[in-house]
Amino acid sequence: MGVVGEAWTWLATGSHWSGTDGVWHRLSQHLYLTFVCLAIACAVALPVAVLLGHLGKGGAIAVNISNAGRAVPTFAVLVLLLLSPLGSHGQWPTIIALVLFAIPPVLTNAYVGVSEADREIVQAARGMGMTGGQLIRRVELPLAFPLIMTGVRTAAVQVVATATLAALPGGGGLGRIITAGFRLTDTPQVVAGAVLVAGLALLVEGAFVLLGLAFDPMRRRTGRRSPSSYRPPADQAPKSPVLKTR
Repeated sequence: MGVVGEAWTWLATGSHWSGTDGVWHRLSQHLYLTFVCLAIACAVALPVAVLLGHLGKGGAIAVNISNAGRAVPTFAVLVLLLLSPLGSHGQWPTIIALVLFAIPPVLTNAYVGVSEADREIVQAARGMGMTGGQLIRRVELPLAFPLIMTGVRTAAVQVVATATLAALPGGGGLGRIITAGFRLTDTPQVVAGAVLVAGLALLVEGAFVLLGLAFDPMRRRTGRRSPSSYRPPADQAPKSPVLKTR
């Protein structure tokens, strides 16, 4: 029947989906770990990226430093953290390693999106008297939203795929299915676990694409995504002169 057929049989077996070692439980652990790490990465990277992009200073240094972290394998970081005093604190080594892995795409995309927002629109809004906070909130963030969501989506997919490493120090997630398959020399189970991780990554990417389309402030405001169609809020728009005729 082949490995693919045997993996399908493994997935179609109901007993493999229930219990503490079942797919549903491991999937919930995997999703929890993914979104916790993604939330922490966004909470750390987005404020820094937006502020630096707005100021137009220091962003290149921050982006280069964060991107340098990509050169270090996540597995190596995880091993170092496990050997440190943090190794005895549950899943914190895994969470920290995944957060460090997720920060670069979020930081880079958010900084580029804000710093390269349409300058004509930004200057026009500044000329209307908008404060720095209003400029970020009402102009730069709406213009940068698609690129910001692209960075978050990229980070989410990477974390989903890399969170399988949580199984190595005894953590939860779909990686436990793969490691159990290796331990039992059960190739179909290993393939089934890999298929589950790949399928989850595709679903997460699709979900973030839909979220980006649904919550894009520019698309909701104008009905289509076009920077040239942006108009400042009514309370900030200048009043057109009224021509009086005799």
